[in-house]
Amino acid sequence: MRFPPIVPFCLLLLAFACNNKQNKHHDKSVFRYNESSGITSLDPAFSSNQANIWACNYLFNGLIQLDKTLQPQPCIARSWEVRQDGLSYLFHLRTDVLFHRHPDLPTGRKVVAGDFVYSFSRITDEKTASPGSWVFQSVRRNKDGITNGFIAINDSTLEILLDKPFPPMLGLLGCSYGAVVPKEIVEKYGKDFRKHPVGTGPFIFHDWIERTALILHRNNTYFEKDSEGKSLPYLDAIMVSFINDKQTAFLEFIKGNLDFISGLDASYKDDLLTINGQLKPKYTGKFRMETAPYLNTEYLGILVDTTLPIMAGNPLNDIRIRQAINYGFDRTRMIRYLRNGMATPGIYGMVPPGIPGFDTLPVKGYDYNPAKALELLKDAGYPNGKGLPKITMSTTHAYQDLCEFMQGQLADIGIRINLEINQAAQHRQMVAKQQLTFFRGSWLGDYADAENYLALFNSANKAPAGPNYTHFASPVFDQLYAKAMQETNPDIRTTLYKEMDAYMMQQSPVIVLYYDKVLRLTRNEIQGLDINSMNLLTLKQVRKTTAKN
Repeated sequence: MRFPPIVPFCLLLLAFACNNKQNKHHDKSVFRYNESSGITSLDPAFSSNQANIWACNYLFNGLIQLDKTLQPQPCIARSWEVRQDGLSYLFHLRTDVLFHRHPDLPTGRKVVAGDFVYSFSRITDEKTASPGSWVFQSVRRNKDGITNGFIAINDSTLEILLDKPFPPMLGLLGCSYGAVVPKEIVEKYGKDFRKHPVGTGPFIFHDWIERTALILHRNNTYFEKDSEGKSLPYLDAIMVSFINDKQTAFLEFIKGNLDFISGLDASYKDDLLTINGQLKPKYTGKFRMETAPYLNTEYLGILVDTTLPIMAGNPLNDIRIRQAINYGFDRTRMIRYLRNGMATPGIYGMVPPGIPGFDTLPVKGYDYNPAKALELLKDAGYPNGKGLPKITMSTTHAYQDLCEFMQGQLADIGIRINLEINQAAQHRQMVAKQQLTFFRGSWLGDYADAENYLALFNSANKAPAGPNYTHFASPVFDQLYAKAMQETNPDIRTTLYKEMDAYMMQQSPVIVLYYDKVLRLTRNEIQGLDINSMNLLTLKQVRKTTAKN
């Protein structure tokens, strides 16, 4: 017999209630949400996507954690010092943190500095093949290229030594790749640690039936407490279902079978929202909708390397043509009609609002100004676009509507666009190999520092070796980048970042389309769930009341 998608999840919920003998079943508070893409691993070494990151954040901790403004806060490290002009990070660890109980750790075990040395070295070990090895690329290495910059000075003191200063390092340690794991359990299970996770987090692994549900229980020996001294977490359990159809998951949320949904899908977008991004009246009061800036910049990249044969005679070699395209379409109207207002028009720089320092005073980019675009075309020798060769714009099916909108508006000022639609995997490969001259791209921030976005334009990072897909190269920009990497004062560094972003936008190797938004739907009985611009789902201070919608 084949069950409807939500039934196996409900059966597991029943199993949880029946297996727990300490309290009455109806007293349990369980947070329920869906992961349509599934979860591939509960090992933080492989937390390379949002689904895995969320799950690992419930099970594991690192030295630091990010608050809702993405600022580093103490976690297992109670304090730290940055020394030697940014080359040494000294962490002082708590002494009351225990790994989860396990048959091979029957009484738990206290976390010591050596556990972090093992955990971080494991991430950088080629045998692990972790996609997070880049997190520690600035850490000191020996002559054989092996990382040796993790040092346990004693059980409660850890030092990380860098080859060169990297100011975002502290924030990077807040990602899931920075989690601590117990050596004896990892070595017992090997690759199967992915489904036998043991960490220090607020929730403990209970069961995972792949493609059906994941169940986590409260960690009764968790070390963090709230501001009143009460033990965290408040929830008794987390249950994650894996319904792959997003419209079905949305209907389960409406029926009350799920507590939370993240993101907006085309299948229910128009049923949920007005054209201006407001919740439709029929849903008012039935649940909460929250939005926040999301550290994802959607853009069109332009290959600006004139030494490449593919760019010979291309009109995009002229900065005035690139700027005219930037001025030639209405981003605000595009977002209103094609994204129901669920994005911020890309009228600033490459660094999105939501990054500290850019959230209230972003860099000025390009707004809709067809008169200015026509002036630039005339200066370039193409009055009203006369004589301007047709320009090929490459995109994927998911962004075809945006590009067609641009195509129509640019045609009004004489810029003719030939739209080329590629399969997503093929498109990414062609961009990486510089086989496209004008291409859709996006950059989702790995960490909350503007450097993560500006590194895309550092000449040392040219693709295919790095993420500089436009091959933008400027001594002015590179000098500012190098200066920012040596600067330990965050305010001065932010000033340099803004100067870099403004200069790069003036040169126009990219056309910024929009900055994404986090959108969350939460049932009214869920309280204490913060929203943030990395869309981290932190549940340790969440409560579930008995209120009914």
